[in-house]
Amino acid sequence: MHELSVALGIVKIAEDETKKANAKKVELIELEIGTLAGIEFESLDFVWSSAVRNTVLENAVKKIDIIKAKAKCVDCDTVFNINYLYDSCPSCNSNFKGIIQGKELRVKALEVI
Repeated sequence: MHELSVALGIVKIAEDETKKANAKKVELIELEIGTLAGIEFESLDFVWSSAVRNTVLENAVKKIDIIKAKAKCVDCDTVFNINYLYDSCPSCNSNFKGIIQGKELRVKALEVI
């Protein structure tokens, strides 16, 4: 379950940014997570309270923006939504594609006080 290490990494980012802003705590944290980022959202929710206990994120509201995965076919240039890395192009059935979005895992915003 690597979601705990992801959550602890998010805590570290929040603590570093809070310190830079001379703030004491975070009221809101907004995350962007792509559907191909390898994160199980239920697992992240499960470990979140343990990871943020006694940190600047302890009472923060967590908002997750889910980024749906998209790819572009190398053979026919069709842009299409994908659910899995192995999805093929709906136009030409090619398996050769470039991922446009969906692997994101970032802290988008912090509201600190």
